[in-house]
Amino acid sequence: MPSLKALKNRIDSVKSTKKITKAMQMVASAKLRRAEDAAKAARPYTERMEAVLANLAASAKDNPAAPKLLAGTGKDDAHLLIVATADKGLCGAFNSSIVRLARERIVKLQGEGKTVKIICVGRKGYDQLKRLYADLVVWRTDFLGVRRISFGEAQEIAARVLEMFDKREFDVAAIFYGKFKSVISQVPTAQQIIPAVAPEGAAPPDLKGAIYAYEPDEEEILKTLLPRYVSVQIFRALLENVASEMGAKMTAMDNATRNAGEMIDKLTLQYNRARQAQITKELIEIISGAEAL
Repeated sequence: MPSLKALKNRIDSVKSTKKITKAMQMVASAKLRRAEDAAKAARPYTERMEAVLANLAASAKDNPAAPKLLAGTGKDDAHLLIVATADKGLCGAFNSSIVRLARERIVKLQGEGKTVKIICVGRKGYDQLKRLYADLVVWRTDFLGVRRISFGEAQEIAARVLEMFDKREFDVAAIFYGKFKSVISQVPTAQQIIPAVAPEGAAPPDLKGAIYAYEPDEEEILKTLLPRYVSVQIFRALLENVASEMGAKMTAMDNATRNAGEMIDKLTLQYNRARQAQITKELIEIISGAEAL
C-alpha cells in the first residue's frame, strides 16, 4: 500500500493537472466561438460558388474546350490526397479520425493499382502518416505560430496543388478535413476538388425561367473561377478544421477535468483510510505498551 506521503504527492499532482486541463478548456471555449463564426461565415460564399459552378459546368460539360480543372485529364491513374489536420494534440480523436479516413482511401487506391501522393497540412497528420507512407508525402506545411488562418495560407497551398496539376503529376485531388457540426460532433470529410465537381445537393440557382447570357462565355469564366474555387475549398476546409479542433479540444479537456476530479476523490478516500489505519495502529501500540507496564 502506498505511503501517506506518496498519496499526498499524487493528489497534489492530479490537482495541478486538473488546473491545467480546466484552463485549456476555457481557452478552447474562447477560441471556439471565433472559429465557429469564421467557419459559418465562409459557408454561404462557398455554397454560392458551388451553385454557380454547377450552373456553368452544366453548359460546358460536353464542350471539348472546357478547362481541365473541370473536365479532368481524361485519366484516373494518379491521386493527390490533401490531409488537413491540427498542429497540436490534446483534442481527442480529431486528428486520428481524419488520418484514418485518409488511410482507408490510400489502401483502397493502392489496391486498385493507383498512384497515390500526399500533401500534409498540419503537423499531427504528418506525424501519423509518415510511419507508413513517408515515401508518398510530396509536400507538407503547418501553421505553428500563425494566430489566425487567412485566405493567404489557403492560396499558398492551392498554388502548390495547381502547379502540380499543370505538370500532370496527378489526375484527381481530394482534401480530407473535419467538418464542424457541433462542440461534440466533428465529421471526418473527404471532398474532391480536382476535377471540380458540384457536391451532392448543390443545385444550380433557381433562375425562375430567366435566361442569363454570360460575358465573356462560360469557358472564359471557368478559367478564372476554377482556380479560385480550389483556393476557396481549401480555405473552407482549414476554417472547418480550426473550429472542429477547438470543439474537440474543449470536449477532451472537459472530460479530462472530470476524470481528474474523480481521481482526486478516490485518492483522497484512499489517503484518509491509510491515515486512519496508521492512527489506529499507533493507538494500539500505545495501549499495548501501557498495559505491558
